[in-house]
Amino acid sequence: MKVNFATGSFLILISLIILISCGQVGQGTTETFSNPVLHADYSDPDVVRAGDDFYMVASSFNCVPGLPVLHSTDLVNWRLIGYSLERLQPEEYYSEVRHGGGVWAPCMRIHNGEFYIFYPDPDHGIFMVKAADPAGPWSDPVTVLEGRGFIDPSPLWDDDGTAYLAYAFAGSRAGVKSVIMVTRMNPDGTGVFGDPVMVFDGHDANPTVEGPKFYKRNGWYYIFAPAGGVTHGWQLVLRSMSVFGPYEARTVMHQGESNINGPHQGAWVTDRSGSEWFLHFQDKGAYGRIVHLQPVKWTDDWPVIGDDPDGDGIGEPVSGFRMPDGSRKQAQGNLHSNESQSGNEIALQGLDEIKNSNKGPQAGDEFNADTRGLQWQWPANPSVTWGYPSGAYGCYRLNCIPRPDSMVNLWSVPSLFLQKLPAEEFTATARVECTLRNDGEEAGMIVMGRDYQYISLKRTDGRLLLRVVRCADADRGQPEEVLFSEETDSDAIFFGVKVTPGAVCMFSYSIDNKTFTEVGEPFTAREGVWTGAKIGFFALRDGFTNDSGYADLDWFRIQTGE
Repeated sequence: MKVNFATGSFLILISLIILISCGQVGQGTTETFSNPVLHADYSDPDVVRAGDDFYMVASSFNCVPGLPVLHSTDLVNWRLIGYSLERLQPEEYYSEVRHGGGVWAPCMRIHNGEFYIFYPDPDHGIFMVKAADPAGPWSDPVTVLEGRGFIDPSPLWDDDGTAYLAYAFAGSRAGVKSVIMVTRMNPDGTGVFGDPVMVFDGHDANPTVEGPKFYKRNGWYYIFAPAGGVTHGWQLVLRSMSVFGPYEARTVMHQGESNINGPHQGAWVTDRSGSEWFLHFQDKGAYGRIVHLQPVKWTDDWPVIGDDPDGDGIGEPVSGFRMPDGSRKQAQGNLHSNESQSGNEIALQGLDEIKNSNKGPQAGDEFNADTRGLQWQWPANPSVTWGYPSGAYGCYRLNCIPRPDSMVNLWSVPSLFLQKLPAEEFTATARVECTLRNDGEEAGMIVMGRDYQYISLKRTDGRLLLRVVRCADADRGQPEEVLFSEETDSDAIFFGVKVTPGAVCMFSYSIDNKTFTEVGEPFTAREGVWTGAKIGFFALRDGFTNDSGYADLDWFRIQTGE
């Protein structure tokens, strides 16, 4: 078919108009992200901005090292850059596994050119560490407020240099909860003084109010505080013209018609262009508390978080949004573009079904470095004999540590080498060389929580047994159950586990890394105490010897998606 010049020009013009209206020319395709931005267990996130850079801290509970610090330039793609606590204090107390203890919701702030983190240990008090560089080194912890049951501290340095600290109570330790306190603080953050003041009582309309984050804006004092509980709560904001109140209260985000349960507990932050954001967690059971990013707008000096479709001033979580402005993009080709927009919110049909390709923290490990990969943690303060890297040998060596005399299952074993589940669905494979010198020595790969399951090699009566073992209700002291046991002559083996939505796990093994054989039964992972399930390795033995066996972890690889 022939088209004359006038008709062709008209068609080109119409095409350009369509492309421009869809955001595909001019400034380029609109870049967007999908929630969650971190499908990993970074509970109680708090975030600050320093220039073009954002830094996040999160709860780490009894895991060591503690107080993880993550970095991003766009609030969407995050990398783990270090920890603020190499070991938990008191040292001896945390040499045992203290599930649900340790570091609860922290707060990071920048003051006088230094980075401060205030964190609570519900069994010991409120502490502070600081650093010139968020990658460290960090100072030793300073006790700000000693005592049992104090949680969720957040400092505020006022315009005149005076300082204050907001905090809450853990009912399980203090016998008191659902109130927010504010007290005067030394300007250097090293202690508090004077009478603490109750500035908000949430017992009636906002039970379990906690997690305060203290800010000042346009002369108003604001306390962002979640209420209603972790799984079904909402985000509350308090405001007052006086630091000690009285405070007005308003719900600014709830689940609404979204599928994001309990959206609350997080951080308000402004990007370089002035756009405002709120990062919060969603409790997702075995996956832990995953992190979402929401836009923030202000009306009459009240924030509205997320989308507000009915205009009542209470937002609800968005499943996707345009990328934050004024940020350098850390990755190309890993962001979704939208087909249509209403304002800034993505109106793409079925967006919740799109797989999130936001880049998350480190997961796999080739074990070729002379330092431990940052993603790995222990459930208690470690001994050097448990394991160590060896770049020269291209492995991480786990020694077979004696099983505790009182051991019923692995719930209270401190020498588990673990990391967070990195995605909703993934496949993990590892090459492990086992040198099991004595009967009763065992090494394997595990998915650990209140229930757990593992695949292992165990030496018994001079033979090597390939085993799959499960423990249901490990936290209640239930014994293990052997699901599969078969003799093998291979001490260099490939372990695998496939995790599908719902945290359903299927273990497998291979001799050649080509053909994997599924063994045992499907296993649905469960959360830990305030944490998600974890994946990793163990090496144990019966009794003591002067030269135990060991497992050399050659590599550990993660493939996400289907």
